[in-house]
Amino acid sequence: MPYLIDGHNLIARLPDIQLDDPDDEAKLVIKLRGFVAKNKKKCTVVFDGGIPGGYSKMSNKAVKVIFASAFRSNADNLIKERIKNIPDPGNWTIVSSDNEVLNFARSYKMKAETSSQFVQTLKRKPRVQDNRDESTHVQVSKDEVEEWLDIFGDE
Repeated sequence: MPYLIDGHNLIARLPDIQLDDPDDEAKLVIKLRGFVAKNKKKCTVVFDGGIPGGYSKMSNKAVKVIFASAFRSNADNLIKERIKNIPDPGNWTIVSSDNEVLNFARSYKMKAETSSQFVQTLKRKPRVQDNRDESTHVQVSKDEVEEWLDIFGDE
């Protein structure tokens, strides 16, 4: 399930990144890259105030980074436009602190998390699934171990 994230809303809730840091966006993108890699997710993060706006070179396959044009738009409007154009919004999660954006996303059947809730999601350890079939578990008897030790030695 991919995430659509209001970047500056999320930064405002993070204890280790400050909005007045000139590298706040880059620090969030690094944090999100780690999150998506560990959890096998994808996300799009939208920031206000880009000059000129549009896709950022900070983007990669798993984390798309978009800046709303400083002079023509803002992150909230850009997020709403993206929501309208997502072909499968029910498979996405919106992350924002703005109730208008959260409610708009819910009207398109998107799952919604506040930025504070997502901070907790970022802190959680990923669940590791053990998909091994029980038939792949090998059990060796004490006698078999002794036989192999006789053949190969115990070093």
